[in-house]
Amino acid sequence: MKLFHLSDLHLGKRVNEFSMAEDQRYILGQILTLADRERPDGVLLAGDIYDKPVPPGGGFAVGLVFNRACERKYPVCIVSGNHDSAERLAFGARLMNARGIFLSQAYEGQVEKIGFEDAHGPVTIHLLPFIRPSAVRHALSEEAESITDYQTALEAVVRHMEIFREERNVLLAHQFVTGAMCCESEEVTVGGLDNVDASVFDAFDYVALGHIHSPQSVGRPQVRYCGTPLKYSFSEAAQEKSLTVVELEEKGNVQIRTLPLKPLRDMRRIKGTYMEVTDRSFYEGTNCEDYIQVTLTDEEDVPDGLQKLRTIYPNIMRLEYDNCRTRGNTGLEETGEIEKKSELELFSEFYEKQNNQPMSAIQEAFIRKMIEEMKE
Repeated sequence: MKLFHLSDLHLGKRVNEFSMAEDQRYILGQILTLADRERPDGVLLAGDIYDKPVPPGGGFAVGLVFNRACERKYPVCIVSGNHDSAERLAFGARLMNARGIFLSQAYEGQVEKIGFEDAHGPVTIHLLPFIRPSAVRHALSEEAESITDYQTALEAVVRHMEIFREERNVLLAHQFVTGAMCCESEEVTVGGLDNVDASVFDAFDYVALGHIHSPQSVGRPQVRYCGTPLKYSFSEAAQEKSLTVVELEEKGNVQIRTLPLKPLRDMRRIKGTYMEVTDRSFYEGTNCEDYIQVTLTDEEDVPDGLQKLRTIYPNIMRLEYDNCRTRGNTGLEETGEIEKKSELELFSEFYEKQNNQPMSAIQEAFIRKMIEEMKE
């Protein structure tokens, strides 16, 4: 059985106030062309279909995928991510099931599963939407006291799933697995509170993950993030985007490969003096329509530099300077030091800087409670 593994489309997304709609339409068209060539038996979409719970647009893209999938008669399995509204995404799910579109419901104690069969026997795809501990405590109230974090929540969810281990099982999920490498465009909880260990997925032959934007396997090759089909931050500039192709042979034999994806406009960084980056020999042969981050090394700011540069690079997203002035700016802490602090510590520092005095014990208790509630 051959499956396409995709995730994190983030339809409706804007990057530095640039709409990505045209780029998303283009890359989905490319994916559908690859599907026509490869003829997969199914498509797995591992969450964050939309960029917001109430998306401003992007329905065109979902319609494009669904219509072409129905025409080609390959099923599409979809779970909601942390950016999606599970209830909105699953609206009309029963009607779509008849057309081979299978959407996860909000978690209420059971994980839906879809059964398929090939020459090697049954294959079950389990549809696990993005899980928060509060949802699991509510659904499994008899175990609520033992569900204290994301790890124990996922362990409880898997424990209650019906898994026939002698058969082949695929899990479609949207969680942060410990050890995964992150990018700037992802929402990761400070201190790794939303982490789960890859061992929680040991019962599955392949785990199709979403949430992390860089393609990678975690723990073992069969626990895999396919990554985003497009770059959504300059921290991803050096990445080559792809879709993951999973081929399930007999039990215990899973083949994984990738197919490269080429965007309409790349996202890249350039660096040099103003005279260097505007010299024809510098940009000749490159796509000036790409999304660009320019770092100028001039010691003096170039007056109206952004607008001048846009005569050559119309889609500049960010202009920065690297010179004695910027390198000497030590007012901000290193990112690594900030990441070591808890939300409460960061807020306490912010409050003290704003008010020239620390929070009182009552204020600190209130903020602590509010942070805990927000995490839920």
